[in-house]
Amino acid sequence: MSTTVTLVGGPTAVLDLAGLRIITDPTFDPPQVYHHPIAGDVVKTTGPAFTPEELGTIDIALASHEHIDNLDMAGREFLNTVPRVFTTTEVADQFGDNVTGLTEYTSQSVPLPHGGELTVTAVPAKHGPEGTWQALGPVIGFMLNGPGVPSVYVSGDNSQVEVITEIAEKFGPVDIAVLFVGGAKFDVIAEGSYITLSNERALEAAKILGAKKVIAVHEDSWQHFSQNASEIRDLFEDDGLGDVIVALKPGESVELSI
Repeated sequence: MSTTVTLVGGPTAVLDLAGLRIITDPTFDPPQVYHHPIAGDVVKTTGPAFTPEELGTIDIALASHEHIDNLDMAGREFLNTVPRVFTTTEVADQFGDNVTGLTEYTSQSVPLPHGGELTVTAVPAKHGPEGTWQALGPVIGFMLNGPGVPSVYVSGDNSQVEVITEIAEKFGPVDIAVLFVGGAKFDVIAEGSYITLSNERALEAAKILGAKKVIAVHEDSWQHFSQNASEIRDLFEDDGLGDVIVALKPGESVELSI
């Protein structure tokens, strides 16, 4: 079965999967500076490669949490236009009936256009080291599964390898892992510790998950990302996994046959 992935920018990608169009962490604001009560100034350097109108119909949105670099102002407005949205219960409480809040390891089913169902399961994510992820607030990742459908793991802003190990034990191996990488960090948070996967941890995660393909997102368009697509490609290639990593530039698409 063919799956197409298009990078919009930052954490925002569109997956054309089994007849459904699924978007991750919608961010559509133009470049600007935001203020976060813990991180301070958060700088968006580049706008999205596509507007919502240019993307067309989206069937499902997966919103891992509500930090401004994962769900910005235009992204929040966008959620109101999507028939089915899955996110944390804290975010869901701020929206209408189209938005469903999930806690860890709870699931919802979505009918597939050609029969059968896609199961969307919330999985854990820790946004930084111990003490930091609790202060930054709840984040979830997602597992997508269905009969005859490639299994897809969407990490959300998880930075911890032990979380990956737990998910792999329950769901692995996975066909496609959409990993939020870029080594995001702020000097004022946990002394600059990573609050998303670094490229090196993403490589480790790919091996733990047994992923056939890794889609690297969340490594462009924001100032607090410390690593980029070129670096993660080189890292995977040096480890013999160059055929596994997919590191797109915003606006680019790839078709995966899995």
